[in-house]
Amino acid sequence: MEGADPAYEDREEEYAAGMRAWDGLPGIPASAGALVRDAEGRILLLKPTYKKGWTIPGGVMEADGETPWQACQRELREETGLTVTAGRLAAVDTRPAKSRKAMGLRFLFDCGTVSEAQIATITLQREELSTYAFVAPAEALTMLRPAVSRRVAAVLDSDDCRYLEDGRSLPEVPTG
Repeated sequence: MEGADPAYEDREEEYAAGMRAWDGLPGIPASAGALVRDAEGRILLLKPTYKKGWTIPGGVMEADGETPWQACQRELREETGLTVTAGRLAAVDTRPAKSRKAMGLRFLFDCGTVSEAQIATITLQREELSTYAFVAPAEALTMLRPAVSRRVAAVLDSDDCRYLEDGRSLPEVPTG
């Protein structure tokens, strides 16, 4: 494009980084996470190989038109081998922009309870994950990174969808 600012060219790297969409509009990176529990109410946590701490299943939405729910299903299947066909949108969280990182949207789906038979089929994506555990909610919240912990805590005892900013509810946007 003649005369275009090179910083805003529609290059794949910039699109993937969330700086610009292919149509030239500002891109907002989005991801989806899965809240999965066992029959005892414990939460499925995953231990990534590429970063510290524990997390819940999930990841970045594909740029091919994938929806948040499709991303949740895909990431859960890729990371654990588990398949979910139903879920409930539990939260939409806005992650604030940081140095060299665009603001992001985080969708959290409550994917319900998995059976012992389903748990026995868990197969981790070894390139990204070293282990998994089902952990009591109170302990799980201490193991997750702060923003993820706040997001999960906000939805644990609610059937409502929560609007969050950096994992925190806003009084001016009540739930229910």
